Amino acid sequence: MGTPAVEHISECFVKPHPYNNFPNQICNLTPWDIAMLSVHYIQKGLLFSKPATLVDQQYFMENLLKKLKHSLSLTLSHFYPLSGRLVTHKTQQPPSYTVSVDCNNSDGARFIYATLDVTISDLLSPVDTPSVFHSFFDHHKALNHDGHTMPLLSIQVTELVDGVFIGCSMNHSLGDGTSYWNFFNTWSQIFQAQSQAERCEYDVPISRQPIHNRWFPNNCRPPISLPFKHHEEFIERSEKTTLLRERVFHFSAESIAKLKAKANSESNTTQISSFQSLSALVWRSITRARSPPSDQITICRLAANSRSRMEPPLPEEYFGNCIHAVSAETTKGELLENDLGWAAWKLHMAVANLSNRVVLQYLQEWLESPLIYQMGRFFDPYCVMMGSSPRFNMYGSEFGMGKAVAARSGHANKFDGKVSSYPGREGGGSIDLEVCLLPHSMSALESDKEFMNAVSVFNPLLL
Repeated sequence: MGTPAVEHISECFVKPHPYNNFPNQICNLTPWDIAMLSVHYIQKGLLFSKPATLVDQQYFMENLLKKLKHSLSLTLSHFYPLSGRLVTHKTQQPPSYTVSVDCNNSDGARFIYATLDVTISDLLSPVDTPSVFHSFFDHHKALNHDGHTMPLLSIQVTELVDGVFIGCSMNHSLGDGTSYWNFFNTWSQIFQAQSQAERCEYDVPISRQPIHNRWFPNNCRPPISLPFKHHEEFIERSEKTTLLRERVFHFSAESIAKLKAKANSESNTTQISSFQSLSALVWRSITRARSPPSDQITICRLAANSRSRMEPPLPEEYFGNCIHAVSAETTKGELLENDLGWAAWKLHMAVANLSNRVVLQYLQEWLESPLIYQMGRFFDPYCVMMGSSPRFNMYGSEFGMGKAVAARSGHANKFDGKVSSYPGREGGGSIDLEVCLLPHSMSALESDKEFMNAVSVFNPLLL
């Protein structure tokens, strides 16, 4: 798409509002957090339509930016680690490398205002997601370890001809998708509580107060010391740029209900969930599209929230990483010779077997031999990775412009076979899947009858 370039108009830093006396502290990172140091920031955002009756565009944007900054400052007083920086303490003999968050000693979160001369239709009409969306986010290709010198949170507000995109880049070592959307939803709640831009309301009650007491295994005393002398021993930057196609496929609640009924019927059970059924369809369809040899091993990974699986469970408001990748593995031949229910049952069992014991065993092994996830080594060319979650309350975040038209993401953490799931805009159990594939594999997927028969026609521009 021959679009003009995004133009950065202004930039500033936003600090937590001083009304809330948050602790002046160092925040220690858990094994879950440290493992994320070599992957990208989380980059997710929402696309809004400008009010239809808008008369004074300049006043509207000035007022919106003012309110966004003020509400962000109030929100950061609850999510204060996001306004900090990463700090490292290291020793040479014995080798020791300790990363933590200095919650105070920083400029705060970055706030960028940018413009782009395109319409919402220009962005949403093409079949593939235009790559210009990557320019709606700060921290392009930044790794979480870069949070030593870069802000841990950066907001970019991009004004379009008839819309506004609010893109947020959050350091993944500080939190997972649950933490990310709790921050985003709280920011929206505080924004909406401001009755007027001129009237500063400080003590805005929030519905989900983040919990910053990081959870560590019983035998682990923070801070965790890594057995390295230098970050180059565990940070890996991929210089190769693989040309991927990105496309969002919509699945209505009715279509997903049919998939779930089919998977449960074929497996003679009632236990397979909607998302496990949809994931099984995606796994089978992408594997078929890639057309590997029959004996080729293929893996489907799901990112599972472990909060409720811990004993005692961690609350959903726990701010940090608490995800565990579960996986199902088979050969291409076995996956495609069997039916949807067979694949869905394998995924169901992978999720069902994730328990407190499994998580603790993983953490114990991690402490004995720390593993820092690296994009290039962690995923193979026949893997399908299901990330994000349709349970996240994305469309509940509003900023005075009504419900978002679409949710989209940046360049971060994308590779061949990465599938990110979002709730469908119309709700009701509908799901959008953002699929990243090599061009020839995407073309084959678009010709896959089983997959495309389940895809629903949905046009957010008509809403």
